[in-house]
Amino acid sequence: MLGRHTAAGRRVALTALGALALTGATSAAAAEPPPAVPASTAAQTLGADRPPAAPPRALERDLKLKPGQAAKRLVNEAEAGVRAGRLRNSLGDRFAGAWLRGATAAELTVATTHAGDVSAIQAQGAKAAVVKRPLSELRAVKQKLDAASARVKTRDTPVWYVDVPTNRVVVQATKRSAATAFIKAAGVRGKGVGVRVSEHRPRLFADVVGGEAYYINGSARCSVGFSVTKGTQQGFASAGHCGSAKDETTGSNMAEQGTFQASTFPGKDMSWVAVNSDWTATADVKGEGGQRTQVTGSVQALVGASICRSGSTTGWHCGTIEQHDTSVSYSEGTVDGVTETTVCAEPGDSGGPYLSGSQAQGVTSGGSGDCTSGGTTFYQPINPILNDFGLVLKTASAQKGVPAPQDNGAATWAAGRVYEAGTTVTVAGVRYQCLQTHQAQGRWSPVATPALWQKM
Repeated sequence: MLGRHTAAGRRVALTALGALALTGATSAAAAEPPPAVPASTAAQTLGADRPPAAPPRALERDLKLKPGQAAKRLVNEAEAGVRAGRLRNSLGDRFAGAWLRGATAAELTVATTHAGDVSAIQAQGAKAAVVKRPLSELRAVKQKLDAASARVKTRDTPVWYVDVPTNRVVVQATKRSAATAFIKAAGVRGKGVGVRVSEHRPRLFADVVGGEAYYINGSARCSVGFSVTKGTQQGFASAGHCGSAKDETTGSNMAEQGTFQASTFPGKDMSWVAVNSDWTATADVKGEGGQRTQVTGSVQALVGASICRSGSTTGWHCGTIEQHDTSVSYSEGTVDGVTETTVCAEPGDSGGPYLSGSQAQGVTSGGSGDCTSGGTTFYQPINPILNDFGLVLKTASAQKGVPAPQDNGAATWAAGRVYEAGTTVTVAGVRYQCLQTHQAQGRWSPVATPALWQKM
């Protein structure tokens, strides 16, 4: 965690662990490329074509971009997500991941295990990479490492993840011998697992507008993540290590604020706080220079996409997504399913929001380094928080009602449900397949949103 607290307070130290795993899709023939999505549809749906001024300025500063490149990057990232989603569904079991490169994220690469898919990938304006292992195999290897972490000590192997650009699973360790022992214990030697030796150990970052401070039981400080609702109850999502169920919170003004309703840590790093009637949930996040930016959804961004973070200690900082499907071993326990980024953070920033454009991505878990020399951070993805706790994300065009039951077997589409990429639904007798993981909103029905759903 990234946190700040008194000796009497609950320990709130945070690091980054894992990342949201890419979801596989059903097998499909790739002889014919999927139809191209109309230009700018995705950018318009996700609000990337009209971002507020603050995020592009921060991206230009932190990613060292030229004037105008940040705005182009946001549009390219939105469009690339659709193309990658269509190819994921088309390639099925042969899909091996997708990622972005370049100052303006103009280069989308999609990996496959079959050379015959190259023309279909190129027809979608992407570069093709033919690799040995499909994403499903890499995820299976990582799951064996996850299972082994419950049996063996992982202090010297604090991070492991699926690295889609290199088509392997990577174990980060302080000593190569520790990584070798962990890989052997998991039974994945010779399964395409690489080792990265690094002296850095992630830690927790700890210390209603996303990024503003709140205090737990009058001592520990964290940052508000995203405003949410559960029925008529308003509140916000944050990191699990920030507090336990029934812990009391006060706001940045030290006024009584709310109570933790649920908290999961370790394993995951997620929580939500119900606020009292003095507080109103908003779609706002505190951005560059204190200006507010509004959240419009929770569409998961690709590896290589730009991302910005808000926190009560260091404010607004930006970077890129390094990988999803990461596990991190903190001194307090292992957390799976987090995303690693190049954004910096410091104690007190824990729980704060991450956004790609105007799309909510997750809340700060932990990391290493600082915002003077640079560092690495991990965030708990937002969609699993919404799913696990039955919450609805507060957005600028807020959907109404309650989340649909998350039974993973429903064939009909419903606002409030979290849909993973590759999921199929039926609307008015027509089947659609999800292109990008997101929480559905009333205005994002499959019929009207080709940026998120593909007609089958």
